[in-house]
Amino acid sequence: MFFYWSSQYKIDHFPPSSTRMTNRKQLIQLGPSLTRLHQIKMRTLLLLLLFCHVSSPVKHSLKFFFTASVGVPNLPELVSAMMVDGVQTGYCDSNRNMRPTQNWVKRILRADRQQVDWYRTECFQSQPNFFRDTMRGLMHLLNQTGGVHILQRMSGCEWDEETGEVVGSMVFGYDGEDFISLDMKTLTWTALKPQAVTAKLRWDADTARINHNDNYLTKVCPEWLKKYVDYGRSVLLRTELPSVSLLQKTPSSPVSCLATGFYPHRASLVWRKDGEELHEEVDHGEILPNHDRTFQILVDLNLSSVTPEDWTRYDCVFQLSGVKEEIITKLEKDRIRTNWGKTVSSKNIEKEEPSKVTILVIVILVLIAVVLIATIVFIVYKKKKAQPNTSTEESMALKKKRKG
Repeated sequence: MFFYWSSQYKIDHFPPSSTRMTNRKQLIQLGPSLTRLHQIKMRTLLLLLLFCHVSSPVKHSLKFFFTASVGVPNLPELVSAMMVDGVQTGYCDSNRNMRPTQNWVKRILRADRQQVDWYRTECFQSQPNFFRDTMRGLMHLLNQTGGVHILQRMSGCEWDEETGEVVGSMVFGYDGEDFISLDMKTLTWTALKPQAVTAKLRWDADTARINHNDNYLTKVCPEWLKKYVDYGRSVLLRTELPSVSLLQKTPSSPVSCLATGFYPHRASLVWRKDGEELHEEVDHGEILPNHDRTFQILVDLNLSSVTPEDWTRYDCVFQLSGVKEEIITKLEKDRIRTNWGKTVSSKNIEKEEPSKVTILVIVILVLIAVVLIATIVFIVYKKKKAQPNTSTEESMALKKKRKG
């Protein structure tokens, strides 16, 4: 659930969902860049933000993601994000920053000052104290005296709008790995790795805290979620279809099928051969967020053992949850966008398109030329400006000499 992430193709922003956690390069406005070591550690910060449990159209989720850190400079001790149905709706940190990120959430908070007070207390007092104490306790249990360490928590609830069923959840991650989770049926903690067994025994003894979590996850959280869905229905329940492209880095690279710009994140993208879904020679990417609050997904197809004559037997199929129509893209060479010079439109009209590297080189050369020209002009100007003065001085000297 708590894993590091990388991808060949990525477009920016937040936040999809899945049962395991991956990462994105943004640190939700967390400030100055970190050292390479810190960047590797801090990639876990957005693992949580990128995933909520995948659900059907009638299911909704409210998730809170907290990330505490030690040994990382220029970063708040604790950062948190709230998400409804995979959409980031709020952010806060221990530096006393708190802001809703959706207009409909702002309307809720204006009408319900009690929630505002609750969020302030949680973000600025209760949770920083809790995570500070918990981090200290875990480092002691694991015999850690220093270094960079990350403690994360994902908690929240899911509500089935059709059946009324509510499911709460709470899981902790430590240094990028699953650590311990709350079993909502037995109301006991489950150690997710051997190092968490001692923590489980201690946490099981704190029944007051367990009961508090149970009450919040199964009663308070669902009531808030219902209100959020009601206010944000026009945003949360919209559907947007993607554009689908075929990409290839080099002639020997796999062909990637990229679907981007879809919403919601409940979608599938597969390669088929003769109408049958492929499971071998296929590498599925995660659903990732775009900067405009839509999503993208990419699936690679290895064609090393496929003859050019058989390419027409393959196609890439995108399916958005709740939408009957599929988007089918046939594997045809003139549809593939490459990194070595040419792209082809969906109408099979070929045109030249310089690569990003080529454009960058051209821009740099132009800038260098501009600087050189400006330097030459400046030098010529200085020389011309100096010449009249010199000639004037010489003529005056000659006149004096003649008079003498």
